[in-house]
Amino acid sequence: MRLLIMGPQGVGKGTQAALLAEHFNIPTISTGDIFRYNIKNKTELGFEAMSYTDKGELVPDSLTNKIVKDRLAKEDCKNGWILDGYPRNAAQVTALDEMLADLDTPLDHVVALEAARDVLLERMKKRAAEQGRADDTPEAIAKRLETYEKETAPLLDIYEARGLLVVVNGVGDIDEISGRIISHLE
Repeated sequence: MRLLIMGPQGVGKGTQAALLAEHFNIPTISTGDIFRYNIKNKTELGFEAMSYTDKGELVPDSLTNKIVKDRLAKEDCKNGWILDGYPRNAAQVTALDEMLADLDTPLDHVVALEAARDVLLERMKKRAAEQGRADDTPEAIAKRLETYEKETAPLLDIYEARGLLVVVNGVGDIDEISGRIISHLE
């Protein structure tokens, strides 16, 4: 199973990706987690990523594409994977299409989680308080939601045209949401 999980920040992509990864016994690849790990460990990649994330900006495509391509080629991805947080714009869709063609691994489904903006804002405020994430300031959150609407949400139309899109309500009990997703995939 090769999946993309998409939706605005705070919709629960990471939570659902982890549950789906366990259900299907495949790894989750979160570009955000990769960047946060490198920032925390003060790597060269971390410093480069932080120069963008601290301003509420997204890490450039060239860096993100390189990380994703490298990760998809790993042995544990041979039987499938879930990409969380990628692609986020049309250029990354093209890059991902090329990667998957090179690896001869077509995409199976794109899961789009949806929730109202007020729900997203409340979830991110709670996450910032619980996890102490520096990138969850009100200003950075607003900027990321605007960027999602402008750059990432239109990608759903691409995947819908390809017959890959599964839209799921991201509000409710975590297990209930997982059940909704799995029922669409199996």
